[in-house]
Amino acid sequence: MRLDGFGIFVKDMASMLRFYRDVLGFEITEGEDTSIVYLIKDGTLFMLYGRNDIEKMTGRKFDYAEKINGHYEIALSVESFSAVDIAFDEVVSIGAVPVMAPATQPWGQRTCYAADPEGNLIEIGSFNE
Repeated sequence: MRLDGFGIFVKDMASMLRFYRDVLGFEITEGEDTSIVYLIKDGTLFMLYGRNDIEKMTGRKFDYAEKINGHYEIALSVESFSAVDIAFDEVVSIGAVPVMAPATQPWGQRTCYAADPEGNLIEIGSFNE
């Protein structure tokens, strides 16, 4: 098996679609009333899938994390340390929830965290000073 992509089961498709399109710059062409978004981001399939739709398809209810959660992260890289700082300020100023301001880690990466409207962690980082 090979990794094909990943998806997020979303509560509010319209707000999540706007966040990933308008705040993070993903190229999403579907309308806000859609039940599933398939897109390729840097060669990886990324999906937003309505919670009600996955439950209907599978015939079962699921539990979902609420607020800012630590189940996984979506990691985005930028070209340099200074770009981490700029990207963090930019995404927070247009709607991302700040979680951790940019900091240089002992392993040599400058990284920061923000959250999307449903609390999923977004990491922005770089290993290039």
